[in-house]
Amino acid sequence: MKRFLNILINTAIANTSTFFLWSALSFWLYLETHSVLILSLLSGTFMILVTLSGMFFGTIVDKHRKKRVIAVSSAVALIFLLLAVSLFLVYDREAIADISSPAFWIFSLSILLSALVSNLRAIALSTTVSILVPKEDYARANGMVGMVQGFGMIANTVFSGLVIGRLGIEWATFITVGLSFAALIHLFFVPIPEERLHHDPEVLNKQVDFKGALKAIHSVPGLMALIIFTTFNNFIGGIFMVLLDPYGLEMFSVELWGLLLGFTGTGFIFGGMAITRKGLGKQPLRTLLYGYVIGSLICLLFTIREWPWLFLAGIFLYMFSVPFIEAAEQTIIQTVVPKIKQGRVFGFAQTVESAATPISSYLIGPVAQFSIIPFMESGAGKEAFGWLLGEGNARGIALTFLLSGIFMLLLSLLAFRTKAYHRLSESFRKSK
Repeated sequence: MKRFLNILINTAIANTSTFFLWSALSFWLYLETHSVLILSLLSGTFMILVTLSGMFFGTIVDKHRKKRVIAVSSAVALIFLLLAVSLFLVYDREAIADISSPAFWIFSLSILLSALVSNLRAIALSTTVSILVPKEDYARANGMVGMVQGFGMIANTVFSGLVIGRLGIEWATFITVGLSFAALIHLFFVPIPEERLHHDPEVLNKQVDFKGALKAIHSVPGLMALIIFTTFNNFIGGIFMVLLDPYGLEMFSVELWGLLLGFTGTGFIFGGMAITRKGLGKQPLRTLLYGYVIGSLICLLFTIREWPWLFLAGIFLYMFSVPFIEAAEQTIIQTVVPKIKQGRVFGFAQTVESAATPISSYLIGPVAQFSIIPFMESGAGKEAFGWLLGEGNARGIALTFLLSGIFMLLLSLLAFRTKAYHRLSESFRKSK
């Protein structure tokens, strides 16, 4: 467990620094452009790349030692960050902020690609749980991952808001490079004992092993259903990715919004702490689906009035529920899938789950920007939904959240009725 904590902390520093810059970029882009569409395009592009790379990354994890994978991932992410920094030596700030300038797109895509490569570290981290942690402690180890994600989220949102508000995007980039370099150096002193871990001979000569992943998944009754179920959370995540910052920045200054997001991010920590202390119960799959129901209700209700306390309470509760969802999925896969195949299964899961996020990002952004928001600003929209959503500057975004929450709630409740739900619950019970 001590060795797992070391690699967890290292990965947390590297990922936190990368996603700190991604959060800062989102704040900066909206303040510069006031366009939900630009955020939608970048977020959707990021998630499409996550979808396309998931199986490739998973195959890499199963073919190589985990420490080597994490080190290469950290180094490549740092290269992309250095490319972003170098643009400040060639272009002035106004050119980088101009969406018609090549510098803007090179800068944004460099940050996007550094965040993308970080997903390789995340897949490798998931497989280290079964290498370093006893099976009975998988849930608690995954709870620790949730806690660390919570600390990272707080750091991301609080400091990205302050840095963008006070110093600018340049300093956000410099800080990220420094932290990423420190994490790479620290990694050389973190041991991951893999001498007894034998690699699957089926994967050694393959770049992308879909066949091996599908074979491992189909060998566990109901496991494919788990992967499909987890797309529900990514659908909600895509909506939050596009709309949360615009809604928050309509209500608060960028500095205050970053601080408030940091406060609500403590929900991740408390959720992870609860799992670490109590586990996930005897049926993690049931816990996962309850998490989807809670997330759907929050999405439906937390912007129903433009009340800051309701909005922030909803975000906090959503953050609290996310570690339960993610830890349940991780624990089930780590328990029912052999160690030598976990990288490909996690990679396949990321591919399928992530596909829901660009769909919701690309769909929600344009629909909200060109249809729902103008409708709610019109007299007809206020007359039709004013009784339900009240008044305010972001009622169009609120209606988008409401409709998405209703859709997701229906899907989540229907999942309890499927045969796959009962089959996977039984598979997990037999593998414990």
